[in-house]
Amino acid sequence: MQSQIIALRHVSFEDLDALAPLFAAHGAEIRYIDTPLQADFAAAALAADLLVVLGGPVGVYEQEDYPFLKQEIEVVRQRLAAGKAVLGICLGAQIIAAALGAQVYPGTGGKELGWEALQLSPAGMRSPLGALADGQAVLHWHGDTFDLPTGAVLLASSARYPHQAFSWGNAALALQFHIEVSALGLERWLVGHALEIASTPEVSVGQLRSAAAQHCPGLARVQADLIAALAG
Repeated sequence: MQSQIIALRHVSFEDLDALAPLFAAHGAEIRYIDTPLQADFAAAALAADLLVVLGGPVGVYEQEDYPFLKQEIEVVRQRLAAGKAVLGICLGAQIIAAALGAQVYPGTGGKELGWEALQLSPAGMRSPLGALADGQAVLHWHGDTFDLPTGAVLLASSARYPHQAFSWGNAALALQFHIEVSALGLERWLVGHALEIASTPEVSVGQLRSAAAQHCPGLARVQADLIAALAG
């Protein structure tokens, strides 16, 4: 039986990228919902076999300006209460944390933007992220962080922000970093986030592009492991 994945998208170029063909290879049908534009997404998001909440350049605490965030948090809360699977990436991870009652806030360690390896916890090494333990770098692109929700299991940390990945039961997997990127797909980010890159002195378009070319081939193994686990 074909499974349905609903991906909640906030900006068009932050999509499933390299994960999409992996999901398709496992027989999944993917439907994107652009939540800033579609107010009636709750029913579809609740019915999906897997809900993926993608990234975006807004904060969970900006619900007055971006009211769709409140609805996303509530949808995720309801899914988790029902034991239904949710994968959150960057902003999506913060939405999972908020849905589980944790605080989300601007980080005090500054913006984390660029490619860097993670430190995996023992649980993380046993998880589908285990291939990251060999020093494989991932893309970080955030300034916000969150407290670890009650009952969550920490999977990975970085030097700047300790809460980089967690699981919650068998239902939620929250990844602060961008597991989904490909070198080609990142070219859209380099245009869409040009002003942010220009205002971050420690990175440049050229550095991000060359790092993606270096690290994305190794990241493909982690992507494949993750989707195999989610599809199984």
